[in-house]
Amino acid sequence: MKIIHSIQELRKELHMRRFDKERISFVPTMGNLHEGHISLIHRAAEKADCVVASIFVNPLQFGANEDLESYPSTPEEDEAQLLATGSVDFLFRPRADEIYPVGQENHTIVEVPNISDVYCGSSRPGHFRGVATIVCKLLNIVQPDFAIFGNKDFQQLMVIRKMVEDLCLPVKVIGADTARAEDGLALSSRNGYLTPEERAIAPNLHKALTQAKEALLDGQADIKGIEARANQFLDQSGLQPDYFEICNAKTLEPALRSDQQMVILAAAYLGKARLIDNMVVDGHKNNT
Repeated sequence: MKIIHSIQELRKELHMRRFDKERISFVPTMGNLHEGHISLIHRAAEKADCVVASIFVNPLQFGANEDLESYPSTPEEDEAQLLATGSVDFLFRPRADEIYPVGQENHTIVEVPNISDVYCGSSRPGHFRGVATIVCKLLNIVQPDFAIFGNKDFQQLMVIRKMVEDLCLPVKVIGADTARAEDGLALSSRNGYLTPEERAIAPNLHKALTQAKEALLDGQADIKGIEARANQFLDQSGLQPDYFEICNAKTLEPALRSDQQMVILAAAYLGKARLIDNMVVDGHKNNT
């Protein structure tokens, strides 16, 4: 695994790989890696001959009162984990001034309308603008055949897919299954903020999603009632709900009972952590 800090050097290395007719997979991360990230690396290795991972904590996607300064950084451990996979050819670790040489305020912005403004976009104004900008830039730097993202960030994945489609970027975006702990909690770097007591409470977010999915599969027609019961359950469990919404899985509009595929999106605060998760519901009973 070769560690690269400059755009020019990475492009030079990847040019040689393309010259040798190798396909390239790319896994962008913000570091503090866990088993979920490593599962993305394995998926990337299945798809291509050359695997590029990146670690860059993107300041553009953090709001004024968010955790940019305290976001967990474990560079040595991250490098060791990636090296241990035996699959990563290049680790791209740029500095902020390499990515934003004229500063964030003077940088071109990529914005995906509508779906960036709801749910996590409403709770974190400007977040998806920062995500779309850095992902677009990284995809143009790496120019991979495949880009691998986790399904845990369902709304983020939809934003990225639409950006890639709208801007005609020649890359296939692949969503990988959410990696979970044995008790169902979706793996996340921010789980490290949880105290032992909070960690015991956190799986109730997954439990609320499971209960809502079972209600939909059972044919319960009152979508708002299902959402209300889930929010009540989260509150009683010690979580502070941000949102719990049942949506059309293709548009993220509020779901109708006639929708054939839904996604349940949820976010909740617990101590210093903001937890997000989702669950897709396919082939449920239609009681309309």
